[in-house]
Amino acid sequence: MTSHATQLHDRCDLLRSLHRPGAPLLLPNAWDVATAKAVVAAGFPVVATTSAGVAEVLGYEDHEGAPPDEMFAAAARIARGVDVPVTVDAEAGYGMEPADLVSALRGAGAAGCNLEDTDHAAGSLRDPDCQAEWFRAVREAAAGYPLVINARVDIFLGPFLAGADPGTQAELVPEALRRANAYLEAGVDCVYPIALWETDALRRFSSEVRGPVNVLRLPQTPLAELAALGVARVSWGPFLYRDAIARFEDKLASLQE
Repeated sequence: MTSHATQLHDRCDLLRSLHRPGAPLLLPNAWDVATAKAVVAAGFPVVATTSAGVAEVLGYEDHEGAPPDEMFAAAARIARGVDVPVTVDAEAGYGMEPADLVSALRGAGAAGCNLEDTDHAAGSLRDPDCQAEWFRAVREAAAGYPLVINARVDIFLGPFLAGADPGTQAELVPEALRRANAYLEAGVDCVYPIALWETDALRRFSSEVRGPVNVLRLPQTPLAELAALGVARVSWGPFLYRDAIARFEDKLASLQE
């Protein structure tokens, strides 16, 4: 094994070891080398990317609007620019075959990745059984490369974006669990029920899922409460990028005063 391969292997192992229920890994999401270096300088042990931020910086829209080769090139620059594990938001896999996707992630130096169960071309969720088989194929393609796979479960996302009553989240928990446990059985390392934030629903999900849980950091739920619920990983998603752009716009407006 080459020194580069050994380093990547070690970073994968470190990332996996930091998924501790009750003491969550905090992942402020970066979108370029400068922001990744800022994350590390602030003391965070891992850098996560945000597909929304990366895509928009490159001039494209999120949800696989950017060419995958440009997204992976950006991820590679970030991974080369820091001395910690980098987990890459690879969206829904860009329609790539598992072997090609794994090769791209390895080439970028990714210690981990997010993979969604949304079919962006169809505008709907993927069949969970088919998605589980796809995850199994990704895991098999990564033989010898201990890639940390974070499987995003998108069933809560639609109602969240639509501003639906949070009470509806409890109704979605059984399907979320079915999906998450199927993905874990297929070999993923962590599940990410993005936009699940209602406390009782999250408590049930965390208690019945058979693996580590990643949640999206939303202001209404304190980090201490998320830890008490057994969460193992907390991501900020696109929110830091959106905040940075808003601050930049405010600054630009002030220059004309």
